[in-house]
Amino acid sequence: MSEAHAHRRHALRDRLRERELDAMLVTDLLNIRYLTGFTGSNAALLVHAADEPGAEERTVFCTDGRYLLQAEKQVPDLERILDRASDLALAGHVATAGYRRVGFESQHVTVDGLDALAAQADGAELVRAPGLVEQLRLVKDESEIEALRMACAAADRALADLIEHGGLRPGRTELEVARELEARMLDHGAAGPSFDTIVAAGPNSAVPHHRPTDAVLAEGDLVKLDFGALVDGYHSDMTRTVVLGRAADWQREIYQLVQAAQTAGCGAVRVDADVRAIDTAARQVIEDAGYGDRFLHGLGHGVGLEIHEAPTLSQRGDGRICAGMAVTVEPGVYLAGQGGVRIEDTLVVRPSTPELLTLTTKELVEV
Repeated sequence: MSEAHAHRRHALRDRLRERELDAMLVTDLLNIRYLTGFTGSNAALLVHAADEPGAEERTVFCTDGRYLLQAEKQVPDLERILDRASDLALAGHVATAGYRRVGFESQHVTVDGLDALAAQADGAELVRAPGLVEQLRLVKDESEIEALRMACAAADRALADLIEHGGLRPGRTELEVARELEARMLDHGAAGPSFDTIVAAGPNSAVPHHRPTDAVLAEGDLVKLDFGALVDGYHSDMTRTVVLGRAADWQREIYQLVQAAQTAGCGAVRVDADVRAIDTAARQVIEDAGYGDRFLHGLGHGVGLEIHEAPTLSQRGDGRICAGMAVTVEPGVYLAGQGGVRIEDTLVVRPSTPELLTLTTKELVEV
């Protein structure tokens, strides 16, 4: 991965020069992982901005002694220094390197933290530069997409195993199902779940982000499962809703409605589409059926090193979709006191049609 990380740092340097910055102090651990591959719990990175021979040699990575061997393995291509106060150590390096204008991740630095950095930088101007690395992370490279693909596959297989081995049945609790589903994702290569698994049965399925309880699954329940797997730091996200036993007419009606909305939303995911227009494509289907006030959240979000990241597919979102973005499409209809349906996929935007990463059937499953 060193080549991919070097390419990402090169792309960041282009943005730093656009901002007339001499360097960038990166302190957010996910952004450090994105730029270097380092997965420890303490680090900072000072990226030299100039596009010149030796730019990489002037980029400095800092962690502490606990991660000496790990840093040698994960960050072999950069100068490495050891200091427990990694951000302050690199702020001190700013002064000795002669940098005049240095960007910092203002969205991740406290007021007191900025004062401490400024004291160490010894007169260099610290310039707010929020979101520069996150902007790069919007568009995934093929190594990232492969990690997402593997994460989605682990979730798909886990759900298939759960159903095949009778894990979804009356008499079990929501918590029992959630724990088994997470264990099965581990069996299929996940490092862990992407987030706290949602299993919501019966009336609980009408709560969009219900947390599993000791509620017992019963014949005739809608059961909503929202879950994902974590592979190489990348998150998958999928929701499927099933019925225990034969579906009632009202359950089948709202399921087919959400399925149609989800199909419309996925169909609207294309290069240069406005994020609000994608939300509208799905939302309009539900509104036309008279359930607009029962669709209680945005249509979707970006996914990658974080389970929720840009772009946001909603009426409050902003911007357009680019090839290489990974997004979810997850409309839902929630009938309080009865039950709810959500269907969610993770997709990668491609130049033609999006690549679907979550492959579990979206037909109504009656277990």
